[in-house]
Amino acid sequence: MGSIIKYQRCTVHFYRNIFSVTPKSKIKLVSKMLKAIHASENKSAAREKARQVAAELRNMKLKEAAQKLEDDIEETITYMAFPYEHWNRIRTNYTIERLNREIRRRTKVVGTFPDGKSALMLVCARLRYVASSQWGVKSYLNMKHLENMNAIENEDIIVG
Repeated sequence: MGSIIKYQRCTVHFYRNIFSVTPKSKIKLVSKMLKAIHASENKSAAREKARQVAAELRNMKLKEAAQKLEDDIEETITYMAFPYEHWNRIRTNYTIERLNREIRRRTKVVGTFPDGKSALMLVCARLRYVASSQWGVKSYLNMKHLENMNAIENEDIIVG
């Protein structure tokens, strides 16, 4: 039995994709509708709200936005399969973007690199620094919540 890979798409980028096919005059309203989906208490409620929002978008003559919502909503609610305490941390890719900005900031100072090795050395040095700094050693997720979740899911398994 193979393991299932769960992919979480950043909700902010999902919203931006829908806004790209939404008239500017309707973006605020559509934004509130999308946020209501991700404010749901569980996956089934989020799916139901997404169906309602898609229907409403079609009523507003925003068929392309409704289609994007229906096509991609599952990728944006993957985080709901994890403990509630982790939801705010894993529903966006802010941490990765922050790290990329830090690397970009350092490489822009240098400008042009003589070869790929020197660029890689600078990036690795920056990653090593970040990993050893307060930002790198700070606990991002409390793993006890995952352990508790796994214990609950495995209660029905009988080992013998």
